[in-house]
Amino acid sequence: MRSKAFPTLVAGALAVVLSWGWAGGASVQGTGLRLPALFADHMVLQREMEVPVWGSAAPGDEIAIEIAGQRKVAVADENGDWRTTLDPLPAGGPHELVVQGDHTLHFSDVLVGEVWLASGQSNMEMPLAGWGRILDFEAEIARADYPEIRLFHVEHTTAMRPQSDVETTGWKRCSPESVAEFSSTAYFFGRRVYREIGIPVGLVHSSWGGTVAEAWTSAGTLEGMDDFREAVGEVKSTTAEDIIEMRRAFDDAMASRQRALIENDEGMEDGSFVWAGVDVDDSGWSTMDLPTKWEDADLPELDGVVWFRRRVELPASWVNSELVLTLGPIDDGDETFFNGVSLGSTYGWDMPRRYKVPADLVRAGGNVITVRVWDPYYSGGLWGEPKDLNLEEAGGAGLSLAGPWSYKVGLDLGELEPLPISPDEPNRPTVLFNGMISPLVPYAIRGAIWYQGESNSSRAYQYRTLFPALIRDWRTIWGQGDFPFYFVQLAAFEPGPLEAGAWAELREAQAMALSLPATGMAVAIDIGTAADVHPKNKQEVGNRLARLALKRVYGEEIVDSGPLYRQMSREESRIRLAFDHAQGGLEAKGGALTGFTLAGEDQAFFPAEARIEDDTVVVWSGEVSDPVAVRYGWADNPDCNLYNAAGLPASPFRTDAWPGITEGAGKVDER
Repeated sequence: MRSKAFPTLVAGALAVVLSWGWAGGASVQGTGLRLPALFADHMVLQREMEVPVWGSAAPGDEIAIEIAGQRKVAVADENGDWRTTLDPLPAGGPHELVVQGDHTLHFSDVLVGEVWLASGQSNMEMPLAGWGRILDFEAEIARADYPEIRLFHVEHTTAMRPQSDVETTGWKRCSPESVAEFSSTAYFFGRRVYREIGIPVGLVHSSWGGTVAEAWTSAGTLEGMDDFREAVGEVKSTTAEDIIEMRRAFDDAMASRQRALIENDEGMEDGSFVWAGVDVDDSGWSTMDLPTKWEDADLPELDGVVWFRRRVELPASWVNSELVLTLGPIDDGDETFFNGVSLGSTYGWDMPRRYKVPADLVRAGGNVITVRVWDPYYSGGLWGEPKDLNLEEAGGAGLSLAGPWSYKVGLDLGELEPLPISPDEPNRPTVLFNGMISPLVPYAIRGAIWYQGESNSSRAYQYRTLFPALIRDWRTIWGQGDFPFYFVQLAAFEPGPLEAGAWAELREAQAMALSLPATGMAVAIDIGTAADVHPKNKQEVGNRLARLALKRVYGEEIVDSGPLYRQMSREESRIRLAFDHAQGGLEAKGGALTGFTLAGEDQAFFPAEARIEDDTVVVWSGEVSDPVAVRYGWADNPDCNLYNAAGLPASPFRTDAWPGITEGAGKVDER
């Protein structure tokens, strides 16, 4: 759910430069004419809409723009900024966009079609391959050959002021090579739209795992909200010099933390990795089945160092043979040993580990593999697939290492002094809007898709106003009116199907945003799992978002939403519920209806029985003789199964407005 990166001083210094000035774009060194990076070979321009083109040049320079028989002229103002607007273009291409000033820029293979912005946190960022490994990712990547779908990925950037450009590798034709690390939700959305409408699709992806909605919202909007005004002021008052000093202090703290990891790790002595030794007595260590994140096993709250050991019996034929040890991705860093000798170390939570075992270390019979894992925050451990854990003879047979490993905690970071907040922390209000959204404005888009909310769940009640504010904010800044804004309601997660949680209230807050015009919600309650905050079935998420666009933008006659609660009526000891989007009737998938609870005036909820009658649901409970309120799917990970005839799930809901568990969780200090 969250990004895993600590900045270095060098990278941080570059970020400061980018946070206070122009950050790229097409140009020729030593000349004045420059366009943002969105304007590049293989770009997609929005069809049938006025298309802004803008950039910088020497003050007073005349800029001529030509494409598809159009010629527009702009003059750079006293600050060197210029902008013009192309007349609406029909879908098609490829075209060449020519921009002429003190030199001439030629952008080739330009298509005109539908442009969508995709943003949010990790479930939007989740790539097909890499750390994502979505359902059937290898097959999906292999068949992702759509040259008229174009992909534009914005790199992670924080900024204290709105920026002029983004960091990116530019527009790419969709291919197995380009799609593997792209947003899977955005890709499947774009693929469905492209297949249905048959014209070029451009996907602009700008998201960052583990981030909060206020980071994606402009200062102008947040300054009008009591909960964020003070924190926004802190961001706006931070100078470039402040950032440099904060970064130095943070890097000093990180260096101190690295020393502490060694000095306080029980598995180390005077800088030596004593628990890596072959003869270490690990008979008293605990056991964990790998691969898994240790938070999902026996260490739910641990950030720190854990040592893993596995004894393996090798055949005599492997002696004097070089072996290859693969461990899959390890969250975050590791030092890996074979028979007490280090094979190497890697830092990067989503990087698969692959180490060569020198032939002279390989013994017949018993051998010991030791992995020291350190995780500074969020999830930790060897978390890939069982097939990732192997010891192989080069070019020959392999031995699976999935299964039980001995483990022991070397260090609990909770016992050390906490780190200061990184100056590149992406969860400060406005900093992602400034660095990753503002530079995209006013590029013409059809609309936006959004998957975010997990990181705001503890303040779900606040999200009722924050999320609509973000939507209105983007629409105002883009100046295109109420462009379509479609979002994913949070999937199921965490155990406890009958326990109301913050995620239930966050889903309610998301649904409330449907009161804004041109919004739509893809319900994903049936896609999630208790143990994984990143559901693998991103195909269905993308398809459900695409249904909204296909019906509401492109006019297809399809059902675009699951049932949404509309109203209730009392019938003695029962309550009857009516729904929107119940076309073709309601259905209970997998048997009798589940997920309903009922309460009387005492506000005590009990599991309820439910039955579909035509396009309504009747709910009752022997424990509640005088019911006044119904809840459905009201839990972080509910067991619920109401659908419409199109196979789309009903959104969780409640008929009451009784106080929730997140009311009062408002003002935040993101400094």
